[in-house]
Amino acid sequence: MEQKTLTKNAGKAASGTFFSRILGYVRDMLVANLFGAGMFADAFYAAFRIPNLFRRLFGEGAFSAAFIPVFSEYLHTKDKSETQKFLTAVFTALFVILTVVTILGMFFAPVLVKIIAWGFTNDPEKMQMTVELTRLMFPFIMFICLAAFLLAILNTLQSFFLPALAPSALSVSEIFYMLAIAPMLGGGNQIKGLAISVIAGGALHFVIQYPKLKALGWYLKLKLTIDGEPFYKHPGIKRIWILMIPAMIGLSVDQINSFVDTICASFLESGSITALYYSNRLMQMPLAIFGLAFATVSLPALSKACAIKDMTVYKDSLSHSIRFSVFMLLPAMAGLMVIGLPIIRLLFEHGKFDSVASLMTNDALFYYSLGLPAYALSKIYANAFFALQDTKTPVKSAALAMILHVILCVILMYPMGVGGLALATAVASYFNLFLLVIWLKKRMGKIGMRNILISSAKSFVAAIFTAVTAFYSIQISQNLFIAVPFAVFAGSAAFFLTALFLKSEEVKVFAKILKK
Repeated sequence: MEQKTLTKNAGKAASGTFFSRILGYVRDMLVANLFGAGMFADAFYAAFRIPNLFRRLFGEGAFSAAFIPVFSEYLHTKDKSETQKFLTAVFTALFVILTVVTILGMFFAPVLVKIIAWGFTNDPEKMQMTVELTRLMFPFIMFICLAAFLLAILNTLQSFFLPALAPSALSVSEIFYMLAIAPMLGGGNQIKGLAISVIAGGALHFVIQYPKLKALGWYLKLKLTIDGEPFYKHPGIKRIWILMIPAMIGLSVDQINSFVDTICASFLESGSITALYYSNRLMQMPLAIFGLAFATVSLPALSKACAIKDMTVYKDSLSHSIRFSVFMLLPAMAGLMVIGLPIIRLLFEHGKFDSVASLMTNDALFYYSLGLPAYALSKIYANAFFALQDTKTPVKSAALAMILHVILCVILMYPMGVGGLALATAVASYFNLFLLVIWLKKRMGKIGMRNILISSAKSFVAAIFTAVTAFYSIQISQNLFIAVPFAVFAGSAAFFLTALFLKSEEVKVFAKILKK
């Protein structure tokens, strides 16, 4: 029964994420068409990395990993009044911290940019533009982190579709700006306007979710004292803070790795940072829809199992999330590696985004795609530790993986370019996953690894048929509007037919989700 609920919730999260990502790609296509892969685009994406890091720390990353297990425990062991006081204390603390971070970030923007885009020091104009864009976008942190707080609450309350759909607000804001306002501006003002639209999108992201919270009987309120005590002395705040400190490192490993990639790419040829961004965005589509959907729903499910001390449900939920994520991501990995270049050309090779930019982007996409299963499974395994209110173990694996990533980036960046940076990310992610699996098995004993390996082997065989089918199918036409959808459909059909032949349990579950 728990697996049914988990799959149903994952389906809701995947549906919302799908619509959000589609709008995200429309946005990216418009940005690529308007700015190409030159100075303005590089400056914008480098500047956007900085608020995104803080988003991972105080938003859906480290904060959510610490907050959801504690909130779940309050929900299942305390009365509603105590739980509401806990939410009020956490909201007040988060609001105060984000206000301070936003002010300091805008003031120290030049220092932050020199760290994140060190290579830009050789181009004063690009450096100055990145600093200005960073200052403009820093208030985005306030809105997006509070929106992520709402997402964490709603997910714990078993609401998944709206929180997964809400990030599309950012895309809607940017799309509206580029279609309705940007044509009236020129040069640097166009990219600055895009930065302002990012802030508007962050605010809309928060506003969309709040009515749902109210409908479920909860609210957010700024209150400096709780039961006569300062908000920061609430016992729940202390527990979150203790869990959050190590989680800041553990769950932010991908963002920190992205910073390393950006620093290294800033020393490579012009357009490298933009190529990394677009390749990562393409890789994120299947990762977000399938892999992260289960990562999203697994943390509340695992946290609930730990709160009621049901380790059987805990292990079943973990195994189910892992098997289904592998089942969905292996064919996606195979497809992106084989037909990545035609997809990039179809989506982005317009306006100022030329064939050279497409080749560079595909170079990174090929190696990023290799790590698709590892990115998702690392998050699910990390959630297994977070649900146990253990944020220290994932830190150890993340720290070791980061060291490996930095070493590989330095070694591979010049001989392989952006492809080397992407390969370094993939290899480090598999290393991180390996450590998490070993340490969780040591702590929890058997976690259904035999079933996971059998299921993964079947999915891997089916993914090989996906790659072969997609490779030949893409050659059906020179028209990419025909060839790409046909190759995607044919590759997907080959995967599911092979999975059916191999009697994969996951294909039956997927059919039920699709039917609903």
